[in-house]
Amino acid sequence: MFKNRLMECAAQVQLHLDSVMVPMGEMPVVQAMRYASHGGKRLRAFLVLESARLHGISADQAIWPAAAIEAMHAYSLVHDDLPCMDDDDMRRGQPTVHVKWNEETAVLAGDALQSLAFELASNEQCSPKAEVRAELALTLARAAGAQGMVLGQALDMAAETSETPFTLEQITELQEGKTGALFGWSAMAGARIAQADTAPWAEYAKGLGLAFQIWDDVLDIEGDAETVGKAVGKDADAGKATFVSLLGLETAKNRAKELIDQSCAALDPFGSEADILRDVARFVIARDK
Repeated sequence: MFKNRLMECAAQVQLHLDSVMVPMGEMPVVQAMRYASHGGKRLRAFLVLESARLHGISADQAIWPAAAIEAMHAYSLVHDDLPCMDDDDMRRGQPTVHVKWNEETAVLAGDALQSLAFELASNEQCSPKAEVRAELALTLARAAGAQGMVLGQALDMAAETSETPFTLEQITELQEGKTGALFGWSAMAGARIAQADTAPWAEYAKGLGLAFQIWDDVLDIEGDAETVGKAVGKDADAGKATFVSLLGLETAKNRAKELIDQSCAALDPFGSEADILRDVARFVIARDK
């Protein structure tokens, strides 16, 4: 049931993103935006749609912030893949944007996807209440910027040039920004639209985001590049500190499982209605890409 629902969500979000980009024309930068926004697991959008459902928010409303977070995530990947950052040639099994076009187009496409994210999150169809739309946009800015994802990316770059490997505490802080911040925004979006308590969702997302990154580190060691859709082993080759290098493979896996248990427990107030989100959490440490 969960995987079917995830596929349905991915299709709905893709259709929405494609539709909002139709008026933008066919310039190379727009083509690159469309290209970058295709594919992926859509877990962030799924969190938005499911958290909204549990708060009685219609899918017609929730699709806007769901598409917004995927546009923001797509921008981050386009820029993260650039030669000045992670310098990756493959993403989701396809050439990265700067490889398919050029670096200039990749930078501009990323910029435009980020702007599109705020446009979608603040769209009137998301909520009739201006204060709700403002809160979504404000919190998205914080999650994506120098207090969240960008902070995590900056720490990640610093880790690559640091004379001493990062500690477990530093790696945790790094990943809470780079990965966890957008997961947190996604999980809390439904409650924010409903103007309800976000605390259970913050707890759920905290464990989910860290477990997701730990499993990414596991896949960097155990994964197959063709299945994962990008290069593997890069962190180990660079001597970079990761959850796996600091904890060991089995301890890292066990830590991920503990975090997922905590995430599932955070959803206790919603009872069996949240079972599909518990399935999401378990999927994070069962995936092969």
